Amino acid sequence: MLELSNSSLPHEFADTAVAIGKFDGIHLGHQQLFHELVHLSEEAGLAAAVLAFDRHPDAFLKPGTEPSAIIGPIQKARILESLGADALITLRFDQQLANLSPEQFVVNHLMPIRAKLVLVGQGFRFGHKGSGGIVELRQLGERFGFRAKEIPTVVFGDLPVSSTEIRKAIAAGNFKAANKMLGRNHQTEGMVEHGRKIGRQIGFPTANLARNSEGLLPVDGVYAGWLYSDGVRYPAAHSVGTNDSIEAVPRLLESHVIGRDDLDLYDKIVTCEYVEQVRPWAKYESMEKLIAQIGSDVQACRRVLGE
Repeated sequence: MLELSNSSLPHEFADTAVAIGKFDGIHLGHQQLFHELVHLSEEAGLAAAVLAFDRHPDAFLKPGTEPSAIIGPIQKARILESLGADALITLRFDQQLANLSPEQFVVNHLMPIRAKLVLVGQGFRFGHKGSGGIVELRQLGERFGFRAKEIPTVVFGDLPVSSTEIRKAIAAGNFKAANKMLGRNHQTEGMVEHGRKIGRQIGFPTANLARNSEGLLPVDGVYAGWLYSDGVRYPAAHSVGTNDSIEAVPRLLESHVIGRDDLDLYDKIVTCEYVEQVRPWAKYESMEKLIAQIGSDVQACRRVLGE
């Protein structure tokens, strides 16, 4: 998949069908849009392109109020490629982009990638202060030679599938709901760092993921899931909690591979996948109580995972 940071396709690249959006999470609603994008692009002999932004607009427009990202840029690119995207154009959301009128956005960012078909989700807004929607996009398409199509929202139960609802579910440790809306198990991935090695000392060695890992951390607690390393999937107990000795970014993800104490994961990129919360976070008065609880947690994770 071709990855670009501006709207400038190589001359030899095909004309495009384009999906536009933030696409945080790439949930079932987004996947429906991408399925349509790939299908229509193949029918028309176009390349399937995704036009996204490097951050949530509120990170620039209302700093400090923006929601946490569900997935990171590396995760996003990999998922999009697996869904059939031929190109990913990631625009920097800054003052210049925010000031563009709908027409200027089309001229600056859709015409250079030779868009012939543009797909957006229901309720999509673009241009200065969200002044453009599907009506304006269709009108501009008539002028500039592309067709615009709006893809309806996917509903989960009584709620529309949205990044907001997924964040709420992850924040509550409710992966049964979050994973259904995502259409896959949520993951955090990053490099394994050296920790204080307390887990190894008490018989439960853990892989400590770097604090710049991608993938939104759930509420503090213990989770049954899987750890992937070097193409191998291991059953795991993930612990998300507070490390009082690290003040800057206290919340950490530590993962214990169940039944294995011989793995050397240091300095490797691993992926931790969440299946179900087995208990909320708690502090224990003594090391003996902590060890007993960890043993109980591991057994609970085995049951969830069918190990």
